[in-house]
Amino acid sequence: MSTISEVAKRAGVSAATVSRVLNGKRHVADSTRSRVLLAAEELGYTPSRAAQTLARGRATTVGVLAHMASSPSVAERLGGLSARLAPSGNDLVLFDVESASRRRAVLRELADPERVGVVVLISIRPTPEEIAIFQEVGVPIVVVDARVPDLDCTYVDNMEGGRLAARALLASGHREIAFIGDIEDNEFDFTASRDRRVAFEDVLGTASLQLDSEYVQLVPHGRSPARRAAQRLFALDAPPTAIFAASDVQASGVLEAAQDRGLEIPRDLSVIGFDDIQSSRGMGLTTIRQPLEESGAYGAKLALEAIEHQPMGLAIELPLSLVSRRSTGPPPT
Repeated sequence: MSTISEVAKRAGVSAATVSRVLNGKRHVADSTRSRVLLAAEELGYTPSRAAQTLARGRATTVGVLAHMASSPSVAERLGGLSARLAPSGNDLVLFDVESASRRRAVLRELADPERVGVVVLISIRPTPEEIAIFQEVGVPIVVVDARVPDLDCTYVDNMEGGRLAARALLASGHREIAFIGDIEDNEFDFTASRDRRVAFEDVLGTASLQLDSEYVQLVPHGRSPARRAAQRLFALDAPPTAIFAASDVQASGVLEAAQDRGLEIPRDLSVIGFDDIQSSRGMGLTTIRQPLEESGAYGAKLALEAIEHQPMGLAIELPLSLVSRRSTGPPPT
């Protein structure tokens, strides 16, 4: 059975062009369209049922890749994505990739226009090589929660989030401030925690403060590692009066450690998180809010448009804001 790549080679065009022709898309020269149709006929190429439904404009498959899909921030993004896709009738297939090797394997499987109409990556950056493969076969990529040049994506300015947190703590009068975030050398090359820390430190520097190395705790993402990191901070001779955690999940671990220590929030310790996941409201956590569900919904909108039209490399920056709750206050006297 012939493949779309063989048709592309016979017609002297890319697989992406073959996909556009067979899907009835516009913006293809008549001469090119004729060559592709002739090559398909000569090779006896028959699109799969998935490709045929795509060509008729009916439901197609949206492949979604996420790392730690059960984490609250990713789950809320998925909720926004799914809700926006549902009225379109398109199928959503989720791949929760737990390692970089698994991510690479799944992306290789999905680089096929007969399997999916578009791929959405949540908090995952594709490599230049992976982008080139998908462009060659004509499967568009949409990225949610990261800015990638030339790809449709939604993102937030993580450095601005770090600045917002630093300014809030400085404005409250804190001088002994610590940071808890993710290990920065990670196999997914995700830089959100690092960007938040760098900008946080920069703002402290303008106030003539410097984060001592013992005040910076980089641990695996999760509540329990953050809880242990906070316990180490509390055991210092000069423990911090405030902690900025790179995520609300990590901030929840800090609050648990403070309770273990008998510290009263915010009298003895102020805590700021990042994300504003649903549970943060119940915890009374001050946090840097990013629109999680909205980012997923925008990702779905970009994915639906990519199915119908040539992707434009549209980058949508979503706003951040400080949400003040009861976990922050002035430093202890």
